[in-house]
Amino acid sequence: MSGRGSTRPTRPEQSTSSKTPVGSEPAAGHRPVARPAATLPTFLAAPGIPRLLGTLTYLVGAVDLLTGLLHTWRLRLHGVTEILPGALTDAAAAATVVSGVFLVLLGHSLKRRKRRAWRAAVALLGLSVVLHVVKPEPVAALVAAAGLVLLVRHRDEFRALGDPSTRWRAVRLFFALLAVSLVAGTLVIWLNRRDTVGGFPGLGDLVRELAYGMVGATGPLVFTRDRSNDVVGSLLLGLGLMTLLTPAYLALRSPEPLPQVGEDEEQRVRELMARHADSLAYFNTRRDKSLVWSATGKSAIAYRVVSGVMLASGDPIGDPEAWPGAISAFLDEAQEHAWTPAVLGCSEYAGTVWVRETGFSALELGDEAVVDTTEFTLQGRPMRNVRQMVGRIARAGYTVDVDRVRDVDTSVRATALADAAAWRSSATERGFSMALGRLLDDSDPDCVFVAARQDGVVRAFLQFVPWGADGMSLDVMRRDSTAEGGVNELMIVEALQAAKGLGVRRVSLNFAAFRSALERGEKLGAGPVLRLWRRVLLFASRWLQIESLYRFNAKFQPAWQPRFLVYPAAGDLPRVGFAALEAEAFLTWPRLRWFGGHT
Repeated sequence: MSGRGSTRPTRPEQSTSSKTPVGSEPAAGHRPVARPAATLPTFLAAPGIPRLLGTLTYLVGAVDLLTGLLHTWRLRLHGVTEILPGALTDAAAAATVVSGVFLVLLGHSLKRRKRRAWRAAVALLGLSVVLHVVKPEPVAALVAAAGLVLLVRHRDEFRALGDPSTRWRAVRLFFALLAVSLVAGTLVIWLNRRDTVGGFPGLGDLVRELAYGMVGATGPLVFTRDRSNDVVGSLLLGLGLMTLLTPAYLALRSPEPLPQVGEDEEQRVRELMARHADSLAYFNTRRDKSLVWSATGKSAIAYRVVSGVMLASGDPIGDPEAWPGAISAFLDEAQEHAWTPAVLGCSEYAGTVWVRETGFSALELGDEAVVDTTEFTLQGRPMRNVRQMVGRIARAGYTVDVDRVRDVDTSVRATALADAAAWRSSATERGFSMALGRLLDDSDPDCVFVAARQDGVVRAFLQFVPWGADGMSLDVMRRDSTAEGGVNELMIVEALQAAKGLGVRRVSLNFAAFRSALERGEKLGAGPVLRLWRRVLLFASRWLQIESLYRFNAKFQPAWQPRFLVYPAAGDLPRVGFAALEAEAFLTWPRLRWFGGHT
């Protein structure tokens, strides 16, 4: 981080939070009481019927795939006599393959109780019954019919909402991919024209060949070589599946709603944060988060939906006595849309409340470095290296200004915004749980901006966000790659020393992921598992700033405050983990913006 001038590495997800001051316990009267297990949302219990029907749909889809792919082989091997014309049964076999792929795709969505998936599965199972009758395959037809009857009988189990805008994106994408597939399929046939009887076909035969091939059926073209026949058939089928399955994924995926936080709602959040301060609370004013409120309005939870995971960041906002109400509303929202609920970056106390209220599990992610500015000093042997580094950078001609954002000059703002993009270490702006996502904004006048200059030119800067009335939390850390190593240490020291004049008593620095494992793993007596885990973390540190952040933070002799990940069950942990990485922009996927909407 300090060597590359990147954004502040994101700490575990944090959203509108409200905890007691770091390092202190809430008063006994503020300790929430666990609500009875009977009132927990039903998705916390095993969703028996949806899970069973989702598994049955997987089974029917697999049967469709096998019977469709083995249809011709079965006829030839066993000499089965077809009741209907061969062309019709071959078409039915190809359609069965496509139906099977879709049913397999729908299985997971049915387990999540998606209403749209239920509608699609009912239609496909009905079609599957007809196709198996046409081939004929009575056993497979009965299996599909049984699944259809059970889905219809238990239709009330599938109530999870979808995102209407997803449908139109799926339709647009389907037509775009269809055009691409037709062009690519035509090119494939043209490249194999020398092996086609009669050469390159006319328009009518070409269209029929493309249409049949994209659903796995045999078209009118005859190839002189089996290899060319197999290549064309396989590629056309692959193009067809891509054209069908990609829009289907968009239509069935969990919705990722755009944030809808109005000015009035944001003002309410700021008022709650002022009364119930948390070092990470201010990051919940990001523009890409949504809010869910307790019935009393005294507490809220900020979240974002990523790949079907409803990620809450940090502690709930507001009065700890109202946290259970906000948690209940959060879980109800997750249940309504079949999202997987999770919390990233909550404090130990908030994690205890979440676990008590939900029965979820918690995993320690790392520690937040918090410095008490009233006790900070550069004197003493532990601060010798920092003291020497700061002195060296100061002698190199660096000076530091520390100001509230409201007092920063307009010209400095324009330069800093340009430098922030130029100095960023990655093409994507990272951050979600512990980054504000905006710099020197007029809506954040109480943020603190720290700029390091050399010969009057800004070479590095920091931005801190407010932490209640007497604290601040590090948001952005950027520097020019040609600046002296150690300029970040200089800026932090100057910010800590200027804190008294700003009325700041406590400063939250970077989040150190898995700090305790790194620290304990190098001590005498560490067990083999812990030593192995430390080696893994050191290896990962070649690409991720794990050890370097821990070492950087440790220079300032902070108090370490643990932060946790809360998740429903062990089986959900991989999905939650990938969603967290995506939210923090450590994982990025191509955005199909030219199909419209938010993808």
